[in-house]
Amino acid sequence: MYEVVVNKIQLEAFEAFPNLPFYWTNNPMLTMSFPLGSVYYGNEVRPPGPAVQVLREIVIPRYRGQVPGFQVIDQENLPTLAAEMQASSPVAPTHLTSADGARVRIQYRKGGQTVEEDVYGVVEVSQQPGPMMMGGMQHIFWMADYLFSFRALAGHLDRLSDVFTSMVRSFRLNPGWYSRYSQVSQTMIQNQMQQIRHVGQISRMISRTSDQISDMVMDSYNERQRTLDRLSNQFSQAIRGVDEYHDPLGDRNVELPGGYRQAWANGLGEYIVTDDVTFNPNVGSTQNWEPLERQ
Repeated sequence: MYEVVVNKIQLEAFEAFPNLPFYWTNNPMLTMSFPLGSVYYGNEVRPPGPAVQVLREIVIPRYRGQVPGFQVIDQENLPTLAAEMQASSPVAPTHLTSADGARVRIQYRKGGQTVEEDVYGVVEVSQQPGPMMMGGMQHIFWMADYLFSFRALAGHLDRLSDVFTSMVRSFRLNPGWYSRYSQVSQTMIQNQMQQIRHVGQISRMISRTSDQISDMVMDSYNERQRTLDRLSNQFSQAIRGVDEYHDPLGDRNVELPGGYRQAWANGLGEYIVTDDVTFNPNVGSTQNWEPLERQ
């Protein structure tokens, strides 16, 4: 785990957690040899679930389950986070792949004070079909990925959204390490799905690649950085309760109060937001109002 303390006195911190790899299959012979909770090729044997469930039942209990006064006070599905992470995943999907993102807010006691913490994560699932005597078999490799949290004293978490999202945005991966990580990860997944027990080829692959970074890996690296920037903006806007629109009159993007279905602007820098899609501010007005496009 990696923690960055923003304010020690106020218990404000950002924390990143290790990815958690899992494996599951519908092959009863294999599950007899590798029961629930055992390790199969470095992956914990456990069936996949939606991101909210994985955060509540696996991730949070492992990292926060022993803290005093622990309780879950809020949860939210984040389909945009899942889609963004799937598009920029460092490991290319091999067969049917799905992704699901979520946020769970917890509350507990720390240093004699009550704190709140938002835990984020994505569940990525890759399925590989295989032959079986009694029908089709599925190898399911899945991971609780992109796990991190924001923490602050109870009642102060939302106001720190800009600080925390700036910290997320500042992360940069080392390109040399990322190149070798991507290639090794892909090789390991292929080996697992083929049930290859010899890992010598991984060492040979690392030696051959050395410090050479392929264009494909660099493109994936750069795309991940752009994804982090987009996610940071989305987190900040969601927490602050605003939506982003493009103002064609000023040719710029603006943030307006969130939750409305339509927004208008005039050349004086004035804006109108409304839930009434039939409303037209040009009717009965001497100003020229233009509709805005949500970004």
